Amino acid sequence: MQYISTRGGMTPLPYCETLLEGLAPDGGLAVPEVMPTVDGETLERWRALTYPQLATEVLGLFATDIPREDLARMTAAAYAPFPEEVVPLREIDGGLTLVGLSEGPTLAFKDLAMQFLGQVVEYALEQRGEVLNVLGATSGDTGSAAEHALRGKDRISVFMLSPQGRMSTFQRAQMFSLDDDNIHNIAIDGVFDDCQNLVKALAGDLDFKRAQHLGAVNSINLARITAQVVYYFWAWLRATDAGGWTEVSFTVPSGNFGNILSGFFAKEMGLPIRRLVLAANENNVLDEFFRTGVYRPRSAAQTLATSSPSMDISKASNLERFIFELVGRDAARVVSAWNDLDTHGHFDFTADLARFVEEYGIVSGTSTHDDRLATIRSVYETSDDVIDPHTADGVKVAREYLEPGVPMLVLETAKPQKFADTIREAIGIELDYSDELRAMLDAPQHVTEMADDEQALRAFIQENALR
Repeated sequence: MQYISTRGGMTPLPYCETLLEGLAPDGGLAVPEVMPTVDGETLERWRALTYPQLATEVLGLFATDIPREDLARMTAAAYAPFPEEVVPLREIDGGLTLVGLSEGPTLAFKDLAMQFLGQVVEYALEQRGEVLNVLGATSGDTGSAAEHALRGKDRISVFMLSPQGRMSTFQRAQMFSLDDDNIHNIAIDGVFDDCQNLVKALAGDLDFKRAQHLGAVNSINLARITAQVVYYFWAWLRATDAGGWTEVSFTVPSGNFGNILSGFFAKEMGLPIRRLVLAANENNVLDEFFRTGVYRPRSAAQTLATSSPSMDISKASNLERFIFELVGRDAARVVSAWNDLDTHGHFDFTADLARFVEEYGIVSGTSTHDDRLATIRSVYETSDDVIDPHTADGVKVAREYLEPGVPMLVLETAKPQKFADTIREAIGIELDYSDELRAMLDAPQHVTEMADDEQALRAFIQENALR
């Protein structure tokens, strides 16, 4: 299996080399040269597997340059911190099923990809005798998941940008309480998109990228996308009966289009998915795109601070991978679209999207703060289940697309403890915290505050990067 760039300017590379690159040299994103496929017989054979075993099988279709025994060792290590089932499914009211993606060390779905990424990046670096300085941006959960997966690793240093004042108290504590020498938290005076723009600017400077050994672990990283594909297969296998070819629908709270892109990959691979439902918050640029075909990102000033902060994103990094498939893998049209975005502030794929969405069943909806509160309240009253605000966005939109006879699976985003203020507002209860979590919340915080200044960031990385 080889990987190419969405912009057509990268020599095909194997999995391990691609995941260390982050952005492709031409500024595009890595995608499989040919998408692997899975048939019904294979799916049935996978029903009896544990989660690490299933991960080995699915990831083995993408990471063909890694010996199977090495891959099995890495998936076992990646999911050792999780409960035995790793991803439990539980029913709530109205015929919905929650896919429990928040059982990892940082209580968010990002752990499922990040724990594997930590294993496979370390493996690739050891194979090549190299070091990597990870440069990332987070709106909340990606940063903590990355740092907890990579902390203490000798060949890896992490430079994680986050928007000042835009994360929950819990999210800040999970990141800033870490005091490992290889973890560098940088709070940028701006919003998530400003952080993301800084990452793209430095990653796009190939001389600086090579000199500083820069790589990425945010949702553009290939290992994260492929690792997230696994739980779509896992959830389907547990929501359907053996021997059938039952279609299910998935609803995915989305800001950066990484999680739902993995579902799109799973559908392309042959998993029987009827609909992929994208749930947005008030920063509903993606909902607008899937309803109209026009992609019009908002400025930093127009990006709202909401009660589902991990989705406070107006420029979806992974959308480019979807656009590549939307236009029939025509790299020239991808480049043209991004030129239009730079020049005019939007691009228009209305005609292409109408055909594509009908074929692939992608739909979308928006949830507001009032919707989140009402949804958290209704789920608690009918199911005695407390869900976080992002999952509430998913449940609210999922209810709009229920179909008789089609199971609707909603991807859980995080544990509610990460958003205690919103839970208190919705249902008036105080959540329990373990002694370990309370100690984290009370621990000293280590963070460097910085202006939205590319040169200041360059200087900081040059001073602290691994060589």
